[in-house]
Amino acid sequence: MMTEIQRLMDEYWAWLRDRTVIRQVDDQWAEITTPYLDRHNDCIQIYTKRHNGGYLLMDDGDTIQNLRLSGCSLDTPKRKALLNVTLNGFGVAIDKHDVLRVQASSDNFALRKHSLLQAMLAVNDLFYLAAPQVASLFYEDVVAWLDQAQIRYTPRVKFAGKSGYDHLFDFVIPKSRSEPERILRAINRPDSDTAKSLMFSWLDTRKVRPSDSKAYAFLNNTERSVSPDVVQALRNYNVTPVLWDERDAVKSELAA
Repeated sequence: MMTEIQRLMDEYWAWLRDRTVIRQVDDQWAEITTPYLDRHNDCIQIYTKRHNGGYLLMDDGDTIQNLRLSGCSLDTPKRKALLNVTLNGFGVAIDKHDVLRVQASSDNFALRKHSLLQAMLAVNDLFYLAAPQVASLFYEDVVAWLDQAQIRYTPRVKFAGKSGYDHLFDFVIPKSRSEPERILRAINRPDSDTAKSLMFSWLDTRKVRPSDSKAYAFLNNTERSVSPDVVQALRNYNVTPVLWDERDAVKSELAA
């Protein structure tokens, strides 16, 4: 099993390295183009420059601006609070111009870049709504269902993986007499990139969690169907995919 996991990790690192492109923008700024795609099928980009003896990394405000242009307002107190909780989980700040940013040193540049990229993906997934009339966020729907089903959980838990990178999970259900620890992530916009992000987080984290821990992905299929390739990819990496309209199928094992 460990040999198989190491092979999968090596394949992930090779995919990330080979598809990352760096371009000098001007005398100060460099542009890092990642293989992760936004909902417009454009590669997500990060910008960096030397700053205060280290490096400043930022998204140039694209993450929040693109959501607003798509009709998703973040002006309600509940959404502002959820945005701040999500960013704080990755150690990412937001300035008055809605730019997501982190400060890095030479020693932790890769870690901080990873945190910023994961925060951009998480914010986009949390707040992207397919239609303005959708009343609640998918994360909130999952919280309401867990509460209604009387499932014990701890929200927004960060684990450090074997690589040293931090990974934020939406819910952790503690071990019981009949079930091991269960780690959950709610994915509002299931696609290959959000699946890859979860698969990497789980592969990196499971090495430092109890050996019998389980991972689940709640997949929002209320607005659009989820690709069978995404479902199968999660299963291949020992993550249990749960379509939202089939969530009651796992209620008993999560409540145990």
